[in-house]
Amino acid sequence: MKFISPTDGPLDIYSVYKNILKFITEKPDEHYRLIIGTDSQAGIREIVFVTAIVIYRVGRGGRFFYSKKAEELTISMKQRIFYEASRSLEVASLLTGFFADEINLHDELKVEIHLDVGEKGPTRDIIKEVMGMVVGSGYEAHIKPEAYAASTVADKFTK
Repeated sequence: MKFISPTDGPLDIYSVYKNILKFITEKPDEHYRLIIGTDSQAGIREIVFVTAIVIYRVGRGGRFFYSKKAEELTISMKQRIFYEASRSLEVASLLTGFFADEINLHDELKVEIHLDVGEKGPTRDIIKEVMGMVVGSGYEAHIKPEAYAASTVADKFTK
């Protein structure tokens, strides 16, 4: 999976990890949240999926990276939401695997999955299912309006 950094350009997932690690070690006494979210936009023949990674230095700003992939799929809205969640979980798993070697960071780094579902609209019926998928995988789940990594950052690049 290839990512784009608005600051550093194209990166592979390991380079994203190294970039995040450098960002954290610049100010190690701050608190950080690692946030992953995916959004999609259905077109006529394809669906564009964008997965965003946000490293947030709480109260002090952050950096983000995104991966964009168009796929020729014909799936329901429910299937698309679960596919978005699975893409986010895949990225979270890779990153937390890398961070497992950084013992102090692994214990302290809060990892969140932001889901593009909310109490309003057609996705409200699958909130419990998709949140269960994320929480059951060991991550904290957030939905709209708190799910900005999916509903704002990733959404920006689906167009």
